[in-house]
Amino acid sequence: MFISRFRVNTARPGARRLLSSPQAMHAAVMSSFPHILPSDSPVPGAPRVLWRLDQRARAEVLLYIVSPDRPDLTHLVEQAGWPAVAGPENPGWQTRPYAPLLDRLTAGDRWAFRLTANPVHTVRRKEGEPRKLTAHLTPVHQMGWLLDEERQKRLGFRVCEKPADRRLLPEGTTHHKRPHPGDRYELAVQDTRSLSFDKSRSSGGRRDKPVTVVTVTFEGRLEVTDPDALRRTLTQGVGRARAYGCGLLTLAPLTQPTRQAP
Repeated sequence: MFISRFRVNTARPGARRLLSSPQAMHAAVMSSFPHILPSDSPVPGAPRVLWRLDQRARAEVLLYIVSPDRPDLTHLVEQAGWPAVAGPENPGWQTRPYAPLLDRLTAGDRWAFRLTANPVHTVRRKEGEPRKLTAHLTPVHQMGWLLDEERQKRLGFRVCEKPADRRLLPEGTTHHKRPHPGDRYELAVQDTRSLSFDKSRSSGGRRDKPVTVVTVTFEGRLEVTDPDALRRTLTQGVGRARAYGCGLLTLAPLTQPTRQAP
């Protein structure tokens, strides 16, 4: 396994095109692996290619990729990087083996983390109708999705609770009101976006109904509960919409500020 980081040159037209379309970015990422055909589907239970965009400033966007094989991002450098300064010593991206981090995971260890995910649930709007997949839209419900005990057990970690002296109760809160998860847990929602795009064209030249994906970026601290399960999470992803930049969980030592993960 490998983890790669590519800085996007947001001033370039090619970069703006990729950043505006999760489909285009997914295609560009997958083109980094020549042996993977567009028609290939991920093998269930096997490590897969995961990617995520982190925007740390208006003009600073980083693309992270976790993959079973070492990628060749030359085409991305040409489209959306700095090809004029790329060379043998600095190809325009950084790739390092992921095994050293995966191998050091131990139950009880604590890490800072970042995750962009697509928190969804099923609802039935009318009696007798089939249940429909719907995105969580509020930070409380989005956090609740990640804090679900069964989900955390499957993922191999638990989100850390804040020390008692750091837990916050908003003014006017009583014991009869439900507290906000962020008051109790080391967890924050840093960014929520709604991506709407045409997935494909239908027959007859008409466009299919646009696909809408709500993405949420979580940051916080976690404790490893099941190292093997967490390794699967780190290499296979979390939740749905992994082809659209969701599902990549990354870790960083707690000696760094939480917002720096990875």
